[in-house]
Amino acid sequence: MTQCAVCSSKAVLFRTIDKVDYFECETCGSLFADPEFLSDLETGRISNYEHSYWESELHAARERSYGSSLQRIAETFLYCRIPINRFVDIGSGPGYLLDAASSALPDAARVFYGVELFPPDESLRTRHPNYKVCSIGDAGERFDAGVCVEVIEHLTPSMLNGLAKQMAQVSSPGALYLINSGQPAYVKNEDPDYLDPLGRGHVVSYSIEGARKIFEPHGFRVIPLPGRHWAFLLEFQSEDTKQSPQELLEKRLWSPLPENVAVLRDGSAGSLMYHAGRDAARVYLEYATVVERTNWALGLQAEVERTRTQPDRRAAGSDTAARGAHPVRPDFNVQAAHPGLLGRARHWLRTHTA
Repeated sequence: MTQCAVCSSKAVLFRTIDKVDYFECETCGSLFADPEFLSDLETGRISNYEHSYWESELHAARERSYGSSLQRIAETFLYCRIPINRFVDIGSGPGYLLDAASSALPDAARVFYGVELFPPDESLRTRHPNYKVCSIGDAGERFDAGVCVEVIEHLTPSMLNGLAKQMAQVSSPGALYLINSGQPAYVKNEDPDYLDPLGRGHVVSYSIEGARKIFEPHGFRVIPLPGRHWAFLLEFQSEDTKQSPQELLEKRLWSPLPENVAVLRDGSAGSLMYHAGRDAARVYLEYATVVERTNWALGLQAEVERTRTQPDRRAAGSDTAARGAHPVRPDFNVQAAHPGLLGRARHWLRTHTA
Protein backbone atom coordinates (compact mmCIF):
# COMPACT_ATOMS: atom_id res chain seq x y z
CA MET A 1 0.00 0.00 0.00
CA THR A 2 1.23 3.48 -0.87
CA GLN A 3 0.99 6.02 1.94
CA CYS A 4 0.11 9.64 1.29
CA ALA A 5 3.27 11.75 1.31
CA VAL A 6 1.27 14.57 2.93
CA CYS A 7 -0.87 12.94 5.64
CA SER A 8 0.28 9.28 5.69
CA SER A 9 -3.17 7.92 4.81
CA LYS A 10 -3.89 5.36 2.10
CA ALA A 11 -3.28 6.53 -1.46
CA VAL A 12 -4.17 5.03 -4.83
CA LEU A 13 -2.63 5.40 -8.27
CA PHE A 14 -3.84 8.57 -10.01
CA ARG A 15 -1.84 8.78 -13.24
CA THR A 16 1.58 8.02 -14.71
CA ILE A 17 3.39 11.01 -16.22
CA ASP A 18 6.77 10.70 -17.96
CA LYS A 19 7.19 7.28 -16.34
CA VAL A 20 6.62 8.75 -12.87
CA ASP A 21 3.60 7.46 -10.96
CA TYR A 22 1.37 9.99 -9.24
CA PHE A 23 -0.93 9.00 -6.40
CA GLU A 24 -4.11 10.44 -4.88
CA CYS A 25 -4.72 10.40 -1.14
CA GLU A 26 -8.08 8.91 -0.16
CA THR A 27 -8.20 11.14 2.94
CA CYS A 28 -6.75 14.59 2.24
CA GLY A 29 -7.12 14.39 -1.54
CA SER A 30 -3.62 15.64 -2.36
CA LEU A 31 -1.88 14.40 -5.52
CA PHE A 32 1.82 13.53 -5.30
CA ALA A 33 4.62 11.88 -7.24
CA ASP A 34 5.99 8.49 -6.26
CA PRO A 35 7.55 8.74 -2.78
CA GLU A 36 10.88 7.41 -4.11
CA PHE A 37 10.91 10.20 -6.71
CA LEU A 38 10.21 12.74 -3.97
CA SER A 39 13.02 11.27 -1.90
CA ASP A 40 15.41 11.72 -4.83
CA LEU A 41 14.39 15.38 -4.98
CA GLU A 42 15.19 15.83 -1.31
CA THR A 43 18.60 14.21 -1.59
CA GLY A 44 19.49 16.18 -4.72
CA ARG A 45 19.68 13.21 -7.08
CA ILE A 46 16.98 15.00 -9.09
CA SER A 47 16.73 18.80 -9.37
CA ASN A 48 13.73 20.96 -10.24
CA TYR A 49 15.87 23.99 -11.01
CA GLU A 50 18.37 23.19 -13.72
CA HIS A 51 19.46 25.96 -16.11
CA SER A 52 17.04 24.62 -18.71
CA TYR A 53 14.18 25.22 -16.28
CA TRP A 54 14.93 28.93 -16.03
CA GLU A 55 15.37 29.19 -19.80
CA SER A 56 11.79 28.01 -20.26
CA GLU A 57 10.34 29.78 -17.20
CA LEU A 58 11.61 33.37 -17.52
CA HIS A 59 9.02 34.49 -20.04
CA ALA A 60 6.14 33.11 -17.98
CA ALA A 61 7.63 34.63 -14.81
CA ARG A 62 7.75 38.07 -16.39
CA GLU A 63 4.25 37.73 -17.79
CA ARG A 64 2.83 36.75 -14.37
CA SER A 65 4.78 39.43 -12.54
CA TYR A 66 3.47 42.29 -14.67
CA GLY A 67 -0.06 40.85 -14.76
CA SER A 68 -1.91 38.49 -12.46
CA SER A 69 0.68 38.50 -9.66
CA LEU A 70 0.20 42.25 -9.20
CA GLN A 71 -3.48 41.53 -8.61
CA ARG A 72 -2.54 38.90 -6.03
CA ILE A 73 -0.41 41.49 -4.22
CA ALA A 74 -3.28 43.98 -4.18
CA GLU A 75 -5.75 41.36 -2.94
CA THR A 76 -3.42 40.44 -0.09
CA PHE A 77 -3.19 44.09 0.97
CA LEU A 78 -6.98 44.32 1.07
CA TYR A 79 -7.48 41.05 2.97
CA CYS A 80 -4.73 41.59 5.55
CA ARG A 81 -5.87 42.75 9.01
CA ILE A 82 -2.58 44.35 10.07
CA PRO A 83 -0.69 47.27 8.48
CA ILE A 84 1.79 45.95 5.90
CA ASN A 85 5.26 47.42 6.27
CA ARG A 86 7.19 44.50 4.74
CA PHE A 87 5.80 42.32 1.98
CA VAL A 88 7.71 39.29 0.71
CA ASP A 89 7.61 37.32 -2.53
CA ILE A 90 8.54 33.79 -1.44
CA GLY A 91 10.35 31.87 -4.15
CA SER A 92 10.81 35.03 -6.16
CA GLY A 93 12.67 33.37 -9.03
CA PRO A 94 14.38 36.14 -11.03
CA GLY A 95 12.63 38.76 -8.87
CA TYR A 96 10.56 40.31 -11.63
CA LEU A 97 7.63 40.79 -9.26
CA LEU A 98 9.73 43.22 -7.21
CA ASP A 99 10.32 45.27 -10.36
CA ALA A 100 6.64 45.13 -11.30
CA ALA A 101 5.49 46.13 -7.79
CA SER A 102 8.02 48.97 -7.65
CA SER A 103 6.80 50.21 -11.02
CA ALA A 104 3.14 49.99 -10.05
CA LEU A 105 3.68 51.40 -6.53
CA PRO A 106 6.85 53.51 -6.71
CA ASP A 107 6.27 55.22 -3.37
CA ALA A 108 6.15 51.80 -1.68
CA ALA A 109 9.10 50.14 -3.46
CA ARG A 110 10.99 49.76 -0.16
CA VAL A 111 8.11 47.68 1.26
CA PHE A 112 8.69 44.77 -1.13
CA TYR A 113 11.20 41.95 -0.64
CA GLY A 114 11.97 38.78 -2.55
CA VAL A 115 13.74 35.60 -1.45
CA GLU A 116 14.97 32.84 -3.75
CA LEU A 117 17.09 29.79 -2.90
CA PHE A 118 17.73 28.63 -6.48
CA PRO A 119 17.96 31.76 -8.65
CA PRO A 120 18.79 31.95 -12.35
CA ASP A 121 22.08 33.42 -13.52
CA GLU A 122 22.82 36.81 -12.02
CA SER A 123 22.49 38.50 -15.41
CA LEU A 124 18.85 37.41 -15.50
CA ARG A 125 17.87 38.65 -12.02
CA THR A 126 16.32 41.87 -10.79
CA ARG A 127 18.54 44.64 -9.45
CA HIS A 128 16.06 45.48 -6.71
CA PRO A 129 17.95 46.09 -3.43
CA ASN A 130 15.56 43.89 -1.43
CA TYR A 131 16.10 40.79 -3.57
CA LYS A 132 17.90 38.17 -1.51
CA VAL A 133 19.41 34.83 -2.49
CA CYS A 134 18.53 32.91 0.65
CA SER A 135 15.69 31.15 2.42
CA ILE A 136 12.97 33.25 4.04
CA GLY A 137 14.31 32.20 7.42
CA ASP A 138 17.67 33.80 6.61
CA ALA A 139 16.27 37.04 5.15
CA GLY A 140 16.85 38.92 8.41
CA GLU A 141 13.43 40.59 8.30
CA ARG A 142 10.00 40.17 9.89
CA PHE A 143 7.15 40.17 7.39
CA ASP A 144 3.54 41.30 7.60
CA ALA A 145 2.33 39.74 4.34
CA GLY A 146 3.46 38.09 1.15
CA VAL A 147 2.73 35.94 -1.83
CA CYS A 148 4.08 32.58 -2.94
CA VAL A 149 3.28 32.14 -6.62
CA GLU A 150 3.75 28.81 -8.39
CA VAL A 151 6.23 27.48 -5.83
CA ILE A 152 4.82 24.90 -3.43
CA GLU A 153 3.94 22.42 -6.19
CA HIS A 154 7.73 22.08 -6.64
CA LEU A 155 8.24 21.17 -2.96
CA THR A 156 7.97 17.80 -1.30
CA PRO A 157 5.87 17.72 1.90
CA SER A 158 9.08 17.65 3.95
CA MET A 159 10.38 20.73 2.12
CA LEU A 160 7.05 22.53 2.53
CA ASN A 161 7.03 21.72 6.23
CA GLY A 162 10.45 23.35 6.50
CA LEU A 163 9.17 26.42 4.66
CA ALA A 164 6.15 26.63 6.98
CA LYS A 165 8.43 26.51 10.01
CA GLN A 166 10.62 29.32 8.66
CA MET A 167 7.60 31.43 7.73
CA ALA A 168 6.30 31.16 11.28
CA GLN A 169 9.67 32.31 12.63
CA VAL A 170 9.66 35.53 10.57
CA SER A 171 5.94 36.41 10.51
CA SER A 172 4.28 39.15 12.53
CA PRO A 173 1.11 38.09 14.39
CA GLY A 174 -1.70 38.45 11.88
CA ALA A 175 0.60 38.19 8.85
CA LEU A 176 -1.22 37.09 5.71
CA TYR A 177 0.15 35.17 2.72
CA LEU A 178 -1.55 34.31 -0.56
CA ILE A 179 -0.38 30.93 -1.88
CA ASN A 180 -0.91 30.42 -5.61
CA SER A 181 -0.70 26.73 -6.58
CA GLY A 182 -2.94 24.32 -8.45
CA GLN A 183 -5.05 22.15 -6.15
CA PRO A 184 -6.37 18.69 -7.08
CA ALA A 185 -9.70 20.05 -8.38
CA TYR A 186 -7.73 22.40 -10.64
CA VAL A 187 -5.64 19.52 -11.97
CA LYS A 188 -8.69 17.35 -12.63
CA ASN A 189 -11.06 19.96 -14.05
CA GLU A 190 -9.01 22.85 -15.45
CA ASP A 191 -5.43 21.87 -16.31
CA PRO A 192 -4.84 18.12 -16.65
CA ASP A 193 -1.23 18.77 -17.74
CA TYR A 194 -0.37 20.73 -14.58
CA LEU A 195 1.51 17.85 -12.97
CA ASP A 196 4.89 17.56 -14.67
CA PRO A 197 7.76 15.83 -12.86
CA LEU A 198 10.61 16.50 -15.30
CA GLY A 199 9.71 19.64 -17.25
CA ARG A 200 8.16 22.18 -14.90
CA GLY A 201 8.89 20.10 -11.82
CA HIS A 202 5.33 20.06 -10.48
CA VAL A 203 5.49 17.10 -8.10
CA VAL A 204 2.67 17.74 -5.59
CA SER A 205 -0.80 19.24 -5.86
CA TYR A 206 -1.73 20.14 -2.28
CA SER A 207 -5.39 20.10 -1.31
CA ILE A 208 -6.76 22.49 1.30
CA GLU A 209 -6.78 19.64 3.82
CA GLY A 210 -3.23 18.76 2.87
CA ALA A 211 -2.15 22.38 3.37
CA ARG A 212 -3.81 22.38 6.78
CA LYS A 213 -1.94 19.23 7.74
CA ILE A 214 1.36 21.02 7.09
CA PHE A 215 0.73 24.65 8.07
CA GLU A 216 -1.61 24.47 11.06
CA PRO A 217 0.97 22.92 13.42
CA HIS A 218 3.12 26.01 12.82
CA GLY A 219 0.39 28.45 13.84
CA PHE A 220 -1.17 29.22 10.46
CA ARG A 221 -4.84 29.20 9.61
CA VAL A 222 -5.59 27.99 6.08
CA ILE A 223 -8.37 30.04 4.46
CA PRO A 224 -9.79 28.74 1.16
CA LEU A 225 -10.45 31.33 -1.54
CA PRO A 226 -13.96 30.62 -2.85
CA GLY A 227 -14.19 30.43 -6.61
CA ARG A 228 -10.56 29.32 -7.04
CA HIS A 229 -8.98 25.90 -7.01
CA TRP A 230 -5.52 27.36 -7.40
CA ALA A 231 -5.02 29.63 -4.39
CA PHE A 232 -5.57 29.91 -0.65
CA LEU A 233 -4.59 32.22 2.20
CA LEU A 234 -2.41 31.58 5.22
CA GLU A 235 -2.87 33.76 8.29
CA PHE A 236 -0.41 33.55 11.17
CA GLN A 237 -1.82 33.42 14.69
CA SER A 238 -5.23 34.18 13.26
CA GLU A 239 -8.19 35.07 15.46
CA ASP A 240 -10.69 32.23 15.74
CA THR A 241 -13.89 32.97 13.86
CA LYS A 242 -17.04 31.05 13.06
CA GLN A 243 -17.51 32.88 9.77
CA SER A 244 -17.39 30.96 6.52
CA PRO A 245 -14.55 31.87 4.15
CA GLN A 246 -17.07 33.66 1.92
CA GLU A 247 -18.40 35.80 4.77
CA LEU A 248 -14.94 36.47 6.17
CA LEU A 249 -13.45 37.57 2.88
CA GLU A 250 -16.42 39.70 1.83
CA LYS A 251 -16.23 41.57 5.12
CA ARG A 252 -12.50 42.15 4.74
CA LEU A 253 -12.76 43.17 1.11
CA TRP A 254 -15.32 45.88 1.78
CA SER A 255 -13.69 47.14 4.98
CA PRO A 256 -9.91 46.99 4.38
CA LEU A 257 -7.40 48.66 6.68
CA PRO A 258 -6.96 52.33 5.72
CA GLU A 259 -3.17 51.99 5.99
CA ASN A 260 -3.10 49.22 3.41
CA VAL A 261 -5.51 51.02 1.12
CA ALA A 262 -3.22 54.05 1.26
CA VAL A 263 -0.32 51.96 -0.08
CA LEU A 264 -2.43 50.74 -3.01
CA ARG A 265 -3.63 54.26 -3.75
CA ASP A 266 -0.02 55.27 -4.35
CA GLY A 267 0.12 59.04 -4.79
CA SER A 268 2.41 59.07 -7.81
CA ALA A 269 0.76 56.18 -9.65
CA GLY A 270 -2.93 56.66 -8.94
CA SER A 271 -5.35 54.08 -7.55
CA LEU A 272 -5.08 51.42 -10.27
CA MET A 273 -3.66 48.76 -7.92
CA TYR A 274 -6.44 49.33 -5.40
CA HIS A 275 -9.15 48.86 -8.03
CA ALA A 276 -7.35 45.92 -9.68
CA GLY A 277 -7.12 44.07 -6.37
CA ARG A 278 -10.65 44.86 -5.24
CA ASP A 279 -12.27 43.98 -8.54
CA ALA A 280 -10.28 40.75 -8.96
CA ALA A 281 -11.22 39.59 -5.47
CA ARG A 282 -14.83 40.61 -5.99
CA VAL A 283 -15.15 38.69 -9.27
CA TYR A 284 -14.03 35.42 -7.68
CA LEU A 285 -16.26 35.84 -4.63
CA GLU A 286 -19.27 36.63 -6.80
CA TYR A 287 -18.46 33.70 -9.07
CA ALA A 288 -18.41 31.42 -6.00
CA THR A 289 -21.83 32.81 -5.01
CA VAL A 290 -23.18 32.10 -8.50
CA VAL A 291 -21.92 28.51 -8.33
CA GLU A 292 -23.48 28.03 -4.88
CA ARG A 293 -26.83 29.43 -6.00
CA THR A 294 -26.76 27.38 -9.19
CA ASN A 295 -26.21 24.22 -7.16
CA TRP A 296 -29.05 25.31 -4.88
CA ALA A 297 -31.36 25.81 -7.86
CA LEU A 298 -30.41 22.43 -9.35
CA GLY A 299 -31.00 20.76 -5.99
CA LEU A 300 -34.35 22.52 -5.67
CA GLN A 301 -35.36 21.40 -9.15
CA ALA A 302 -34.41 17.80 -8.40
CA GLU A 303 -36.41 17.85 -5.18
CA VAL A 304 -39.45 19.34 -6.92
CA GLU A 305 -39.29 16.56 -9.49
CA ARG A 306 -39.17 13.99 -6.71
CA THR A 307 -42.24 15.50 -5.02
CA ARG A 308 -44.18 15.35 -8.29
CA THR A 309 -43.60 11.61 -8.73
CA GLN A 310 -43.55 10.45 -5.11
CA PRO A 311 -47.33 10.71 -4.41
CA ASP A 312 -48.16 8.87 -7.67
CA ARG A 313 -45.80 6.02 -6.79
CA ARG A 314 -47.28 5.69 -3.33
CA ALA A 315 -50.85 5.77 -4.62
CA ALA A 316 -50.14 3.19 -7.31
CA GLY A 317 -48.60 0.84 -4.79
CA SER A 318 -51.52 0.99 -2.37
CA ASP A 319 -54.38 -1.43 -3.16
CA THR A 320 -56.31 -0.56 -0.02
CA ALA A 321 -56.36 3.22 -0.17
CA ALA A 322 -59.91 4.33 0.53
CA ARG A 323 -61.66 6.75 -1.79
CA GLY A 324 -61.61 10.25 -0.39
CA ALA A 325 -58.64 9.63 1.87
CA HIS A 326 -56.21 12.48 2.38
CA PRO A 327 -53.57 12.60 -0.40
CA VAL A 328 -50.08 11.38 0.39
CA ARG A 329 -47.65 14.26 0.76
CA PRO A 330 -43.84 14.29 0.70
CA ASP A 331 -42.01 14.55 3.98
CA PHE A 332 -40.18 17.87 4.24
CA ASN A 333 -39.48 17.74 7.96
CA VAL A 334 -36.23 19.69 8.35
CA GLN A 335 -34.77 21.45 11.31
CA ALA A 336 -35.62 25.14 11.44
CA ALA A 337 -31.92 25.99 11.56
CA HIS A 338 -30.92 23.67 8.72
CA PRO A 339 -27.75 25.23 7.25
CA GLY A 340 -27.18 26.08 3.63
CA LEU A 341 -29.16 27.04 0.60
CA LEU A 342 -30.53 23.53 0.06
CA GLY A 343 -31.95 23.59 3.58
CA ARG A 344 -33.77 26.80 2.80
CA ALA A 345 -35.05 25.23 -0.40
CA ARG A 346 -36.50 22.30 1.55
CA HIS A 347 -38.12 24.71 3.97
CA TRP A 348 -39.69 26.58 1.05
CA LEU A 349 -41.06 23.34 -0.40
CA ARG A 350 -42.48 22.28 2.94
CA THR A 351 -44.32 25.55 3.48
CA HIS A 352 -45.54 25.95 -0.10
CA THR A 353 -46.71 22.39 -0.83
CA ALA A 354 -48.42 21.60 2.45
